[in-house]
Amino acid sequence: MARFIIKNSPPLKGSVKISGSKNAVLPILAASLLAEGKCIIREVPCQSDVETMLKLLERLGADLQWDKDAGIIHTSASSRLRTEAEYELVSKMRASFLVMGPLLARLGEVNVPLPGGCAIGARPVDLHLKGFCALGAEVVQEHGNVSAKAKRLKGARIYLDFPSVGATENIMMAAVLADGVTVLENCAVEPEIVDLANFLNSAGAEVRGAGTDTIKIIGVKSISKADHSVIPDRIEAGTFMVAAGVTKGDITVTNVVADHLKPLIAKLKEVNLNVEETEAGLRVYYKEGRRLIATDVKTLPYPGFPTDMQAQFMSLLILAEGTSIVTETVFENRFMHVGEFKRMGADIKIESRSAIIEGVKKLMGAQVKATDLRAGAALALAALTASGTTELSDIYHIDRGYCNLAEKLSQLGAMIHREEDFSEKNC
Repeated sequence: MARFIIKNSPPLKGSVKISGSKNAVLPILAASLLAEGKCIIREVPCQSDVETMLKLLERLGADLQWDKDAGIIHTSASSRLRTEAEYELVSKMRASFLVMGPLLARLGEVNVPLPGGCAIGARPVDLHLKGFCALGAEVVQEHGNVSAKAKRLKGARIYLDFPSVGATENIMMAAVLADGVTVLENCAVEPEIVDLANFLNSAGAEVRGAGTDTIKIIGVKSISKADHSVIPDRIEAGTFMVAAGVTKGDITVTNVVADHLKPLIAKLKEVNLNVEETEAGLRVYYKEGRRLIATDVKTLPYPGFPTDMQAQFMSLLILAEGTSIVTETVFENRFMHVGEFKRMGADIKIESRSAIIEGVKKLMGAQVKATDLRAGAALALAALTASGTTELSDIYHIDRGYCNLAEKLSQLGAMIHREEDFSEKNC
């Protein structure tokens, strides 16, 4: 048990370096199971989700070395790999299901429990399984497990009913070792898909078109080794950019790719914040005397506004003047943080898949809890501007996807610290 104690803070100022992308490194780690040689993965963030994935890979038979200080992982899957993933680990994190494609392609069979993760809505794996079937696998789903077998996968033309990131990644990895050519249509176009393709290609795969809605994979007999640096985390970058607005501060985020943040940058400008691209990175700042004004947001698959930034951006809108409407189209249960915001004095009403927000002048410190990963970060941002003290519990959700969030905020001037094992004090 751990919590954040957060007090009303001054405007945050300074620069912060963004870590490697959680949503890129997890599929890349899964993809390392395809490689017969050693792989070096750089810019790896120190997060609990990374730890979970590494434990899973070790249980599957991979050899790993993680230099946390340097952010480098050495992987080797050259030894005998296991075909069955353990429920204990897969149930903790949805991304663990991504080992299915690599193991199926390399070993010809795999058995994986249905995945867990944040309870933000239904995220079925039917598109993953549809792709495996199209590649020639025999797939059986029963008793909470999914098994697949194929002597050798065969290339196919596959159309995804929805541009699912996970399905695109899993099918792409499986197709790397398939006989012939696979064409994946209506696939996801996120930067993390491109990063995965770059890793695979550096190891000897032939993946073309990543970043467009049609990816072509020419099957190869094997892939060997790779040395790859993970792209910066656009969601962590966005979180700190919003922090500048919430606290009316001046923050420069470094180690970022501005093109990955276009939808957020546009919305930050709409609420009356300044965003400048500098040699150091992206600077977001508030000009004294300007009002934060309401705007509407609708989440969409990339390149639309990311669902993973919805909660954080809401922490800004609850302080903006006027009425904002946030519409969530990706996950049907991603407004659980609204109840926690209301405990702090926010004025929000939920109507179907939209949140109607009436801006308030100030928030009040309260006891709140992180309901999922991004909601936890959003509550931490809101607490920085709330009067009094906020106690934010269940921060294990935040640890899943942020590297030292409290420390990074503190370096910018935030009044935040972490308390461990506070449950004993409450007994």
